[in-house]
Amino acid sequence: MNRLTLTIYLFLLVVLGSCSATKKNYTPYKKYSRQKLQQDFTLLRNILEKKHPSLYWYTSKDSMDMYFDRYYNAIEDSMTEQQFGWKIIAPLTDKIHCGHTSFGMSKAYNKWVNNRIIPSFPLFLKVWNDTMVITGNLNRKDSVLKRGMFITAINGLSTTALTEKMFTYMTEDGNANNVNYLRLSNNFPYYHRNIFGLTREYTVTYLDANNQQQTIKVPLFDPPRDTSKRPKNIPPPPPFSKKERRQQMMANTRSLAVDTANNTAVITLNTFATGKLRKFFRQTFRYIKKTGIKDVVLDIRSNGGGKINLSTLLTKYVTRRPFKVADSSFAVARSLHPYSKYIKERFINNLGLIFLTHKKKDGMYHFGMWERKLYHAKHHNHFDGDLYVLINGQTFSASALFCNAVKGQPGIKIIGEEAGGGWYGNSGIMIPDITLPNTHLRVRLPLFRLVQYHHVAKDGRGVMPDIYIGTSYDALIKGYDKKMQVVMDMIKGKKAGNSPTGTTN
Repeated sequence: MNRLTLTIYLFLLVVLGSCSATKKNYTPYKKYSRQKLQQDFTLLRNILEKKHPSLYWYTSKDSMDMYFDRYYNAIEDSMTEQQFGWKIIAPLTDKIHCGHTSFGMSKAYNKWVNNRIIPSFPLFLKVWNDTMVITGNLNRKDSVLKRGMFITAINGLSTTALTEKMFTYMTEDGNANNVNYLRLSNNFPYYHRNIFGLTREYTVTYLDANNQQQTIKVPLFDPPRDTSKRPKNIPPPPPFSKKERRQQMMANTRSLAVDTANNTAVITLNTFATGKLRKFFRQTFRYIKKTGIKDVVLDIRSNGGGKINLSTLLTKYVTRRPFKVADSSFAVARSLHPYSKYIKERFINNLGLIFLTHKKKDGMYHFGMWERKLYHAKHHNHFDGDLYVLINGQTFSASALFCNAVKGQPGIKIIGEEAGGGWYGNSGIMIPDITLPNTHLRVRLPLFRLVQYHHVAKDGRGVMPDIYIGTSYDALIKGYDKKMQVVMDMIKGKKAGNSPTGTTN
């Protein structure tokens, strides 16, 4: 073994050994000194103040300065990563009112928590407006609190007070909180645990079968210590092949279903980020054209966004008029210097800021392509029939850009609930992570502000549906898709010469 080979071998041994030791010895209970936490906080403040394009878009500078000082002073003598993240960073990022500026735990924490079942508040709840309904109970021996029951308070906090409190730890575009109702509905125990902490029991107020308020003490869900061990007599599930995993991933990303009885296509599109969408769009609209389908339902209720060019491509397949993506799109700095080393993919992001932007008289660095380019409808395989776009609070970012571009066009109806993505605009395009050097917490940093073309007033709301369809208790309990049902009834009614319109609850 020559000297160079030996050097490389020893280097890899040290690096890999260190990585392995770090993963093995990681503990989420480690506490960081106030000095270390303040260093992380001060660095984050400096980066946000110098590089964030919309720090003061919905919150004035005076107010943000007050919040920065408040949470800096709230740092305790020592805190764990989880405490620092949820008590300090989460409420701070909420005050920016930017849905692309959120915090995440360290990579080491995420590896530690992966596949673990940890103690938590036991109830899963569907949350909307001032209502909470039980959808699941981790305490399976509980004979009182069942699916479908209404919860009116937890530990003395009413449903309204609970949601208002929890929303102050959750980011959103402007004031478009509809996305946060869905986040709570998807994993209420996770948010309750991190925001309020854990107690041995909880006081839950509910409505009984006679619609009378009752109160009960429910225990913390505390899983057995050996939940990660599989019983020896139960074989593991057969592994999926690479092809099967790829097919499943594609199906989860996008799909096409055809209701032949009603000559209607249903396109489900859950992202603009992955899934070979160019090919999918091409094949889908070719099939729709070939078969003469005149009604298409586009379901983007779980679409959190992705690549603007893919959102724009979809728009070209269905638009009935030329469109632009942005009225304005700009960054406040042309590089990440002097903070580059704390920011993920710093090299490529710095290149993008340098080569894709141009400084204008307003002092901002504009991404001119999105401001200038006028897009036209595709001639080949363009869809000219009736399009029904299903949206809700999880319709975000690039999918909100799509909604803005097609809203109000003839033959296109947006149906469902207010989108989570800001109607006036959002901050995104390039969104690297900041990694804080001591705790290794991560905070997403959008580099561009985008104001939508044909924008509306900056009132902080998401894209509004043309026909509102809210949460249905009956559909929740019986397990059917009320919004899809209403749309399909609209299509059937239109074919029968009686198309319903208006608001549905």
